[in-house]
Amino acid sequence: MLNKSCAALIAGSVLMSVASLPGAQQPQTPPASAPVVPPAPAIVPFVPAATPEQEQLRFVPAKRYGGQVHLLPATLETTQWGWFNNAQPPVLHVNSGDTIVFETMMHSHNQVVPGTTIEQIKKLRTDFPGRGPHTLTGPVYIEGAEPGDVLKVSINKIVPRAYGTNFNVPGMFGQFPGKFPEGQVKYFYLDLERKVAEFAPGIEIPLAPFPGTLAVARAEPGQYSSVPPGRYAGNLDIRDMTEGTALYVPVFVTGALLWTGDSHAAQGNGEINLTALETAYKEMNVTVEVVKNMKLEWPRIETRNAWITVGIDRDLNKALDILKAETTTFLMEQRKLGNEEAEKLMLASWDCRVSQVVDVNKGLHCFNAKNPRERRKVEALPERENKTYLVTVGKDADLNKAMDDAAWAMIELLQNQKNLSRLDAYSLSSMVMDCRLAVPLGPQKAVYCLLPKSTWVTSR
Repeated sequence: MLNKSCAALIAGSVLMSVASLPGAQQPQTPPASAPVVPPAPAIVPFVPAATPEQEQLRFVPAKRYGGQVHLLPATLETTQWGWFNNAQPPVLHVNSGDTIVFETMMHSHNQVVPGTTIEQIKKLRTDFPGRGPHTLTGPVYIEGAEPGDVLKVSINKIVPRAYGTNFNVPGMFGQFPGKFPEGQVKYFYLDLERKVAEFAPGIEIPLAPFPGTLAVARAEPGQYSSVPPGRYAGNLDIRDMTEGTALYVPVFVTGALLWTGDSHAAQGNGEINLTALETAYKEMNVTVEVVKNMKLEWPRIETRNAWITVGIDRDLNKALDILKAETTTFLMEQRKLGNEEAEKLMLASWDCRVSQVVDVNKGLHCFNAKNPRERRKVEALPERENKTYLVTVGKDADLNKAMDDAAWAMIELLQNQKNLSRLDAYSLSSMVMDCRLAVPLGPQKAVYCLLPKSTWVTSR
């Protein structure tokens, strides 16, 4: 537990800076006779932009990467807690082709660290409504980026801290807030040599670091929570966007304005209890490139052997419609097909997952073969447990309910078969479970949630 004087010092130093931000929402008790009139938010610069002298001191020699290499440490002046705003002055200016070495913080301006209790974590949300928990480093202005362009962000290297956390805020957020009025926070050592985190004796989580949030500024003016993903990317929570991959995202404002944070060491496809294996990065190394001859409506991700298309909406059914349209469009462009041919190919090579269901806007994504002359080998969806996976299935005309049913069944299975507590089953599922979509051929939709048996190392 935090030492009280230490906690007060940390909170005081951070909250003093936060209190001056126009978007910070703080509880106020007006006189009993006075009506409550919320003040209009002022859109003004929040912190001084980087000076030319500061920017020169962030240039470093590094022959390994193309372009100029810039170091961007995570400080109170180079980060925001829980919001984006396209009026925010850049903390760094770079050119297309340059490399940025970001540092990131833990949630709530580094206040969610080993020793912080779940009660303190909840208070950090309830005392500051309207903002996300994420600490975001940036924004970075990319010279030459204009609305209508596409920004390519190639992830070169990720080096996490030595610890991470997963928590369920009691009675709030997550896929099943009403079923979990109790909360829990767990901290983990990230064994970067073995690339695992020990969840409990005999249970290990494979590490696969990726940025939960990688975003450009949205077109709309004003201050917005960092929680919902959208066309600007943001809190995509797509675990395959790791080292060696690239995010392509539409540009909406001059300079693009790039942020990153919500750093993850691992995550399940679904992220059902709100959090992944949350950490911070000592190094998040990316190269940025402005692409002028590419038009995108939604973000795409390029991996070693696939392109990933996305669908995002508050309703998973609508997200599925967007996902199918985006995937069909991609195949038409990539393979020079007509719409009907592309739709048939999409369904014949269907390999699609639930990204997350807890960030207001829910996310789905599909894998598509990178080589236009090939078709991806797709793993068949198992109807029941096999030697590789624990399996639960949800089927319903409403994709939201199908996902709820499949995820809840996995939580119950882990309690009954693996003797985990309810909260531990929720937590482990959020970090490891892989929820996949069946081919949408009729009105009924199906979600298959798979949890690798290799998670239990004592049973190997």
